[in-house]
Amino acid sequence: MPTPAETEALLLSLRVAVWSVLGSLPPAIAIAWLLARTRFPGHALLNGILHIPLVVPPVVIGYLLLVFLGRRGPGGMFLENVFGITLGFTWQGAAIASAIVAFPLMLRAIRQSIEGVDRRLEQAARTLGASPANAFCTVTLPLIAPGVFAGMVLSFARSLGEFGATITFVSSIPGETRTLPLALYAAAQVPGGEAQATRLVVISITLAMIALIGSEWLARRTRHYSSGGP
Repeated sequence: MPTPAETEALLLSLRVAVWSVLGSLPPAIAIAWLLARTRFPGHALLNGILHIPLVVPPVVIGYLLLVFLGRRGPGGMFLENVFGITLGFTWQGAAIASAIVAFPLMLRAIRQSIEGVDRRLEQAARTLGASPANAFCTVTLPLIAPGVFAGMVLSFARSLGEFGATITFVSSIPGETRTLPLALYAAAQVPGGEAQATRLVVISITLAMIALIGSEWLARRTRHYSSGGP
């Protein structure tokens, strides 16, 4: 059975991953549509910037967040002085770090789904009087639902496993920022911590499998209903 500290790390990881996905989803859908449906100066540059977290070490992302959103950073000082919000060394900061690292995975999945939608369907909805927003919500969004679910699950799984950006930006504080990967790392550094590390590995793999199986099931159900099934 998991110890109280392991359960605490598990619940914290789930909280961080859920808020990471929920916070990323609206901008991911909007930016995916922008990249898939429009061409503008700087299109390739924006696309490259958004995918940087995929190719740089997560520690780089964590360091940049620490410099900008830490208590001495310009963004961190602004948030603390104006809104009384502190992100450094908090679980909210861990959620932001996880969201940034996992964002490209969600963005790519949603963008590919949008690119696969026949534009003539959207144009037909517009011809029948639907506004652009209404056409997107009633035509495009149901068709890209499998891709949205896939992107959410990929982002969720990546957030659960995030380590480098998290430990650099918010450190490893028990009960506040010590997620499963950080707890596993801490256990591996302690003599005699092999049993705890093994339990955390099993928990992490189990969560990942549940997420992947759930994603496949949701995608199948969504495709079934989209094709007119009962």
